This record gives sequence, structure tokens and C-alpha cells, in this order.
Amino acid sequence: MPEIPVVFSVMLDCNDLDKTAAFWTSLLGLEVKERFPGFVFLSRMGGQGPGLALQLVPEPKLGKNRMHLDLVAADTEALIARVLELGGSRLADRESDGFHWTVVADPEGNEFCIAPKG
Repeated sequence: MPEIPVVFSVMLDCNDLDKTAAFWTSLLGLEVKERFPGFVFLSRMGGQGPGLALQLVPEPKLGKNRMHLDLVAADTEALIARVLELGGSRLADRESDGFHWTVVADPEGNEFCIAPKG
């Protein structure tokens, strides 16, 4: 049986490593663990989950993310306000079969979702 790999990190493309790292470390309470030319590796999400990493790319974001993070919080509006305070944006409020969530973006335009905990 082949070895089952472990997800080490989720990599986000960005044009400004410092600005994007500041956003995600502030929002998620993460730390910068390592820096290499063109890369920043942040600490593990949730203490046990994969790390979040940033990769410098030359091109701007042009379309919708093919993969994104889903965050949950007891007070979703407070978290959304924090996203806005850190330079992110609110893109859309969604609902499906009574489940509500909000699509937001970091300062680079990378979308992610915020939903109620529980």
C-alpha cells in the first residue's frame, strides 16, 4: 500500500509577500516561520492543520480561485469587520438551504469564505 501523504501547507500566490503575510498573520494569529526568496511560510493553521504559505508571482490574480479557505467564527460579522480593517474586501453574502456564508478576499484578491461556527 502506498504511503498516504500529509498536507504540509496551503500555498497562496501573491504579488506582495510582506503585505499578504501581514494580513494572514494578523487575521489568523499565525507567525512567520521561514522566509526564502519568493516564499513565506507561516505557522500551522489551528495548531494541528497544514501551514499557510505565500509564493511571490509576477502576474496579478485574474479569475476566481480554484481552491480557497473556509473559516468559521462565532461572530462572523466581527471577523468580516476584521478582514476589512486589514485591507480585505467583502464580495458576496450567500445562502443555500438555510446555511449562510460570506465570501471575502484578502488584499491580493484571494477569495475565502466565512461561516458561522457550530
